[in-house]
Amino acid sequence: VLAEKRSLGSRDGPPHLVVLVPLHSRAAAHDALRLLQSQDSAVVRVDEGRAGGFALLCPRLKQRWRFVTAQAGDLHAVLDLAKVADSLLFILDPADGWDSAGEHCLSCLFTQGLPSYALAVPGGTDLPPKKRIDARKKLAKAIEKRFPEAKLFPLNTEQESSLLLRHLATQKQRHLAFRDRRAHLLAYAAEFVPGQESDLVGTLKVSGFVRGQTLNVNSLVHIVGHGDFQMSQVDAPPDPLTLNPRVVKGRKRSQDMEVQDDSVNGTDEMEEDVKVLMKADPNKQESLQSEVVPDPMEGEQTWPTEEELQEAEASLKASRRVVKVPKGTSKYQAAWIVDDGEEGNQEDDDDDDDDIEDDMMEEAVSQEGESSEEEEEPAEEECETMTISECLRDDQYDEKVEEDEQMLERYKQERMDEMFPDEVDTPRDVPARVRFQKYRGLKSFRTSPWDPKENLPRDYARIFQFQDFSRTRKHLFRQIEKEETEGASVGWYVTLHVCNVPVSVMESFREGKPLVLFSLLPHEQKMSVLNFLVRRHPSNSEPVRAKEELIFHCGFRRFRASPLFSQHTSADKHKLERFLRLDAALVVTVYAPITFPPASVLLFKQRGNDMHDLIATGSLLSVDPDRIVIKRLVLSGHPFKIFTKTAVVRYMFFNREDVMWFKPVELRTKWGRRGHIKEPLGTHGHMKCHFDGQLKSQDTLLSLYKRVFPKWTYDPHVPEPVPWVRSESALPVQEVEME
Repeated sequence: VLAEKRSLGSRDGPPHLVVLVPLHSRAAAHDALRLLQSQDSAVVRVDEGRAGGFALLCPRLKQRWRFVTAQAGDLHAVLDLAKVADSLLFILDPADGWDSAGEHCLSCLFTQGLPSYALAVPGGTDLPPKKRIDARKKLAKAIEKRFPEAKLFPLNTEQESSLLLRHLATQKQRHLAFRDRRAHLLAYAAEFVPGQESDLVGTLKVSGFVRGQTLNVNSLVHIVGHGDFQMSQVDAPPDPLTLNPRVVKGRKRSQDMEVQDDSVNGTDEMEEDVKVLMKADPNKQESLQSEVVPDPMEGEQTWPTEEELQEAEASLKASRRVVKVPKGTSKYQAAWIVDDGEEGNQEDDDDDDDDIEDDMMEEAVSQEGESSEEEEEPAEEECETMTISECLRDDQYDEKVEEDEQMLERYKQERMDEMFPDEVDTPRDVPARVRFQKYRGLKSFRTSPWDPKENLPRDYARIFQFQDFSRTRKHLFRQIEKEETEGASVGWYVTLHVCNVPVSVMESFREGKPLVLFSLLPHEQKMSVLNFLVRRHPSNSEPVRAKEELIFHCGFRRFRASPLFSQHTSADKHKLERFLRLDAALVVTVYAPITFPPASVLLFKQRGNDMHDLIATGSLLSVDPDRIVIKRLVLSGHPFKIFTKTAVVRYMFFNREDVMWFKPVELRTKWGRRGHIKEPLGTHGHMKCHFDGQLKSQDTLLSLYKRVFPKWTYDPHVPEPVPWVRSESALPVQEVEME
């Protein structure tokens, strides 16, 4: 622990990276930067040539810092810098602390993972001394809920800035699990070399200090917000933030000796003052393949041999029998006709069981046939007739009113789903056996078996699955802790040659946005099914339907996807939720690249004006394609005539064939009675039902189930959000919650 604490910001470690985050529109971040730069003569200042960034070198204290200012209102920049920062320096307003945009920023930072931090309050000197003390007490009371036991540092003089620097250097460092197990760096300089084929794609040379773990050139790197890439080589240029040039020269000589040993392997080509540490080995380099290319002929059977054909003919001849059939009967129909002798041995009491078995056989045959028609009927699967009143809309209304109408409709649907969960009306124009042909009945949702490999969609042929995910994760983490990997050690200033990078990455860096790189663990570039455990954020209460496009911030990744919501239970089947609940934790399921937990997740919803609203927060639960998400439909009927244990039910079905089709499915009532359909009455859907007790005048329900899968809507390109609209109101203390 002492060695880790002493290495941060020292000669052998990376500079202490401090990110300034202004939390109020009136927060004087420029004054704080000016005071931090105006230290005594022992501190050497090195400007980076970019706005809001500088370095402080102090040979007397043997410390070096790098300060970077996050752009006000740029949420992506704040979150990206917080992923790699050693410390966050929050700049508060002396009167209000933080505004609505600062509150939104703090909510996202607390969920993503907060590194070590300090609170600085520049300004406030224009107030009278008595009012200054009262404002300080009010601010200290306001920040108690967000930052318990936090100390406020005034930042108005050089002495106060020296105390703040000492606190940043000596405070205990917080660890973020998702970055401690991966090598990462914040770009100090970058250069783009266009490729030979196109100027839009080329090699990006990124220079920075290695942090976290040793960086191997054969591993993949993820540029936050841009995607996964391969590296061709790693160079060791001179350190631009040296504490003592003499010490650095001696250290470079020792590194030169290491490089000279490597030069035997063919890395003699070096530029002046730039040493090539290592080059990628094509045999050991990780592949960029993220999906499996499915072979459509993989499941086909081979043509049988002559011996197998002869054996089949012999078995057919041996099993043939002579039966009497009606005229015009085909061979297939004749195979199902039972002899009179076989029928005579059966009792009359088993007739009902035979009818049930025949119905179940027909249901199984229809389910086998529908698998080939599944892709042809996507519209029928998505359409449901909900028992809601249709909202009248006028085409002459302007766009804003139409959005209000749509939001009102969503609120109504969410309310109806809470009052009558999963209930739908049986359609009148389509037979129920056709509309619900992909559903099945279950004796018990908790104990009835469901094969996780049954009727998988085509997208499952494109993903990767672990035989035992937890065992693979433990093995990888054990290797990181015990085994020493070859590569650039923590604290080295290196230049990474990243291949096939689009020029947009360099353009983003020139605009002043941070360029953050993370090395990937094995398999983390491959696609699979990720499950996140999230809870609704209290700041947002708008209804969010399943399969709506959301923006995910998972660990060091950002992507867009349309998720499924399901209940978080310990069973092997999990019921689908149509809306993101306000009062319960739900599991969100999407197709996404594999990430090894622990990793935090933030869910955003993009508005029409390109603003991102935080709707849910949580963490990565598992990477498991076998997690079964079941969609339930409830058909309701009305008791028409009630006897002791039997009743005539209507309005559940509207023709006799549907009653016979759903006869094997068990019925239940809202008060716990269970029963089954005995027989249909008439031709308009009335049916006689038998229950296990006295039936009262409540609805009769029939539950149907179907497994659902997420849509393949993964998109790694997330548009930049517009700055958050700041509110100048005082800090809402009652809404702040400790996360």
